[in-house]
Amino acid sequence: MTVFNVLHDAPAPQPDKNRPGVKRLLQGDGANLIAFTFSPGQSLPDHRAAHPITVTAFSGQLTFSYGEETFELSPGVTVHLEAGVTHRVDCPPEAPGDAVMLLTMLTGEKHSVNQA
Repeated sequence: MTVFNVLHDAPAPQPDKNRPGVKRLLQGDGANLIAFTFSPGQSLPDHRAAHPITVTAFSGQLTFSYGEETFELSPGVTVHLEAGVTHRVDCPPEAPGDAVMLLTMLTGEKHSVNQA
């Protein structure tokens, strides 16, 4: 069993860069968990994931876009997206503060555990 407090374990924001702080929390059987901390005005520009994903907002103000659709990714909201779908995440410049998001990449991979 592995336990995370995403808000506590999230990376520090990167205030002098255009991209958010990023920290892998887990590379485990079937999923990778990656935390992001966005400062206002930062984004993950259009990109695609090689595996299906879920994206969950934990704090702050974010927008999630795919295709022609854009919507608010408010705390507690989770999005599921199939592999290969172009999408982006933005923290609006006028956001009142930092935002934390958790990406779960649904890899389906199995990792063996070495036992002594």
